[in-house]
Amino acid sequence: MLGRWLLAGVALVSIQMSPAMAETAPQELTLERIFASPDLNGPRPRALKLSPDGTLVTLLKNRAEDRDRYDLWAIDTKTAKASMLVDSAKIGSGAELSEEEKMQRERARIGGTRGIVAYDWAPDGKSLLVPLDGDLFLATRDGKVRRLTETKAGELNATISPKGGFVSFVRDQNLFALDLKSGAERALTHDGGGTLSWGVSEFVAQEEMDRTKGSWWSPDDARIAVARVDESGVMVVSRAAIGAEGTKVYDQRYPRAGTPNARVDLYVMRADGSEQVKVDLGSDPDHYLARVDWLPDGSALIVQRENRAQTQLDLLRVDPVTGKATPLHAETSKTWINLSSDLRALKDGSLIWTSERSGFSHLYHWKGGQWTQLTSGDWAVKEVTGVDQAKGRIYFLGNRETPVEQHLYAVDIAKPGQVTRLTEAGWWNSAVMDGAATRAIITRSNPSQPEQVYLADATGKRLAWIEENALKGTHPYAPFVAGHVAPKFGTLKAADGSTLHYKLLTPKIEPGRRYPVFVQVYGGPGGGRQVTAAWGGGLHQYLVDKGWIVFSVDGRGTPDRGKAFEDQIHKAMGSVEVQDQLTGVEWLKSQDFVDSAKIAVYGWSYGGYMTLKLLEAAPGTYAAGISGAPVTQWALYDTHYTERYMGNPKTDAAAYAKSDALGEATKIADPLLLIHGMADDNVVFENSTALMAKLQQAGKPFETMVYPGQTHRVAGDGVSVHLWRTIGNFLDRAVLKKVD
Repeated sequence: MLGRWLLAGVALVSIQMSPAMAETAPQELTLERIFASPDLNGPRPRALKLSPDGTLVTLLKNRAEDRDRYDLWAIDTKTAKASMLVDSAKIGSGAELSEEEKMQRERARIGGTRGIVAYDWAPDGKSLLVPLDGDLFLATRDGKVRRLTETKAGELNATISPKGGFVSFVRDQNLFALDLKSGAERALTHDGGGTLSWGVSEFVAQEEMDRTKGSWWSPDDARIAVARVDESGVMVVSRAAIGAEGTKVYDQRYPRAGTPNARVDLYVMRADGSEQVKVDLGSDPDHYLARVDWLPDGSALIVQRENRAQTQLDLLRVDPVTGKATPLHAETSKTWINLSSDLRALKDGSLIWTSERSGFSHLYHWKGGQWTQLTSGDWAVKEVTGVDQAKGRIYFLGNRETPVEQHLYAVDIAKPGQVTRLTEAGWWNSAVMDGAATRAIITRSNPSQPEQVYLADATGKRLAWIEENALKGTHPYAPFVAGHVAPKFGTLKAADGSTLHYKLLTPKIEPGRRYPVFVQVYGGPGGGRQVTAAWGGGLHQYLVDKGWIVFSVDGRGTPDRGKAFEDQIHKAMGSVEVQDQLTGVEWLKSQDFVDSAKIAVYGWSYGGYMTLKLLEAAPGTYAAGISGAPVTQWALYDTHYTERYMGNPKTDAAAYAKSDALGEATKIADPLLLIHGMADDNVVFENSTALMAKLQQAGKPFETMVYPGQTHRVAGDGVSVHLWRTIGNFLDRAVLKKVD
């Protein structure tokens, strides 16, 4: 998904600096310090979870001396005592990961991380499953570690079964189950190999559908549902991963828009691989297996099947013994359906579901064939975080008060519409809860406070800090807090009257002085919002210190604003979102502190595409543009993302031609810096080489920087500094007219 990558009257809301931010004189913020260890943002725990009994909070914590290496830690919820459970450096082999695991990490946006990147609690709460360096380990609460596998092939997608009897994993494209009591392992499938795999999620499921699993255990450990992925019909793209010491060519099965997808079937089998039955997913094989869930009693599966056009999503009840599927419900849309992971099957046979049928994502309760809407209004439910079945209470994230904040809320099934906010105003929050929804781990930040993590009860009351991350004392950012600038938030009006939210950071404004502007754009659907009340990190502060104003506006097409706001880009990418960015520039140029001749635009991925479209649409408006890893031809991008918004290129060729950045590339007249990783398997390097060739043939000058061995995430020791120094030098030459 492109969206996971980054940076009329006007109402201004300013978030002030905290008292801690005035404690010391500011020091100079450098690129070297921004990308060095310890992390300038302070400790940033990942994969926060509660043990099944609620007595421990577990998390992956990066090291002070190595910001990219993570270890497994536990915190006692009563005493707040923290201890390292698994030291990745002690048990890890440092073995080279398989290409498949590397790509899975890229699609999970954790490429470049080392050590422990994932783990799972055993349902009995006595142990944790820990994959590391291609092998599997089982850690107990006292820190003892048992090795489960030691093979050259490596194990992927490891899962511990609900009753704790088995660990399943994929090896050599087949699904295996390891009996934890005896230590014996068994292959459940045998014909995997070549283009056929069991127990994995296909490329588009990982990249676009937020489905990383390819197998699902029944609640009683008796059966397992398994995806069978046949990629024989998927086109082969020869991807050259150009590195510093040579080039590796990968014949990658990549489903470009309009071409065949992998065929994904679903089977259910016994824990020993016997009694395999194929689930009836319908007569049309050209569908997406969107989600798979078991009912709590194990009597059936609930399967979500999406059609190729993504205009219909079917809920199917599947008999695990026969594979027979019975339709329960169908969601339909004239444009597209946004997938979610919000389905919750309750013990009484009812379901919790989110739908955008009202125009905004809201909660519904299904029982006996009847739907009851639990939330409503011109705001969006983002995701369900927990269900307290004993009390009939649903917990969820949403943006009821303002689109720039995100909060945890609760609503009772018996009291539709009576929504209670559980987190403080002024923050961007995320949350995870235990299975009974009695405790929550809240992660929050705001523009003046990097991420904090705390344990809360079901009312939202903070019980204990897990990571306060206070900006004082020895905090890595403490030397810079006195010079920290918090953004101002405001609104503009789009051409159709829609409200657009923007974010503005400025140096200390001196009367009569005009400042250059660095516009960071994303602007696309599905993610990548720029205007949120969250911590922004050091790069924007660095730019402000250098005398730049930093500005972003979220245009039409961005998520969490309702379908009418989002749907305007349907079969029209590069249209209204371009207009909205230009509306933002018009407002900037009307401000007496802005140097209207020195406005630069920067974006990565969809933002890189937007940079090109903006330079094409309005030559002379921007002093320069920086386009990172851009899509230049939508037919080069994958099926699920592209067809969702643009339709099929075989039937919607005109829409594709108009939306591409290549067709009008020769209109680019302003200085352009084009950047791309030469091993990118997401937005393939061909997107940039096609643009280079088009500009060269037209005699159009531009600058470029390519990174050998780098993927869609151009980053790493030294590389990040080089990237942003390259950008800074370009801005000096092209915008500030300085000589480096």
